[in-house]
Amino acid sequence: MSGNHTAAAQAAKRQRGSIGDRWRRLPRWQRVLGALAGIVFLYYLPFLGIPGLVYLRTDLADQGSAWSAVLFNCAVYVIIALGLNVVVGLAGLLDLGYVGFFALGAYSVALFGSTNSPVVKALQVKLGLPQDWAVAWALCIPIAIVLAMISGVILGWPTLRLRGDYLAIVTLGFGEIIRICARNLDGVTSGAQGISEVPGPSGPPAAGNLFGIIDTKPWYWLALTVVLFVVFLVRRLENSRPGRAWLAIREDEDAAAVMGVYPFKFKLWAFAIGAALGGVAGFLYGSKAGFVEPSQFDVNLSILFVAMVVVGGSGNMAGVALGAVLLTYLPERFREFSDYRVLVFGMAMVAVMVLRPQGLIPSKRRARELHDRAEEAKVNVA
Repeated sequence: MSGNHTAAAQAAKRQRGSIGDRWRRLPRWQRVLGALAGIVFLYYLPFLGIPGLVYLRTDLADQGSAWSAVLFNCAVYVIIALGLNVVVGLAGLLDLGYVGFFALGAYSVALFGSTNSPVVKALQVKLGLPQDWAVAWALCIPIAIVLAMISGVILGWPTLRLRGDYLAIVTLGFGEIIRICARNLDGVTSGAQGISEVPGPSGPPAAGNLFGIIDTKPWYWLALTVVLFVVFLVRRLENSRPGRAWLAIREDEDAAAVMGVYPFKFKLWAFAIGAALGGVAGFLYGSKAGFVEPSQFDVNLSILFVAMVVVGGSGNMAGVALGAVLLTYLPERFREFSDYRVLVFGMAMVAVMVLRPQGLIPSKRRARELHDRAEEAKVNVA
């Protein structure tokens, strides 16, 4: 009787399906309306004063501005998590130096957009270029993407023949190389003192600008728009031929090579695309901060990026987005416990890895992989 009851419960659970399955079974018009309602809610978030969600800071008089600033950080880190998910979650490559691409994006807008940049000063002296903030900021967007992609190719070309821990060590070194170069190249990056007056769409940070330092809601809306665009692009990539090739390489690189997939080419594509998204996130971060210096891009930040993907659910965009939001927002929300934040963060990470190793919202494929490995381990032990 007990066995029949268990089988019936499992059959009922399969019939109900997951939330994602039930969502996909809805009529198309309901899914469109639901998606539009969700997007409108995300854009309206800065105006909400939900108890326990509005982060209070004593150094900012406007609580709404502080809440918008936290939302902006969440959106930027979601872009980072989506980009790193292409590398780690889809292609199965452990990249511990992703902060290097983030730094390149931030320094792109600082070096080519700020009048305090040695590069801009040299160009103005030699070419006599006028400073048009909007044009300079817009031109820095493709510069950030191209520089990040080129650096991803340069990093990946000699290192992607490595696997596992060896690849992780090499990429970790890349992130540190970028930070050390930014600190020591005084004639290019202004060294440890950094670059100030980094422009946004309406110029350097100022009280009167639309994208200024007082009202941060426009920054959040800009970052959220980029997030939605990135989600659309990554979803199309995931369902394309390169996306299927990445999944095959992640599951078994040797078997994928036998079946006609050229692993090195597709892994290099994953590195370049992930690097481009990291550069976009760094570009937004540098523009909003208005100041860029090397200590902002230490190795701890790179480890945090990987934690966002692992905790949220490697391979699932919704999962990594949730992981990015949680690991960005919760430390800010409980800043008053600053002396214990690192301890609590470490304990939470251990708890998630023990109780939910597949992540909070894992992809179905990834969950099945972990389940199969657990079953194989049980058989080997027996």
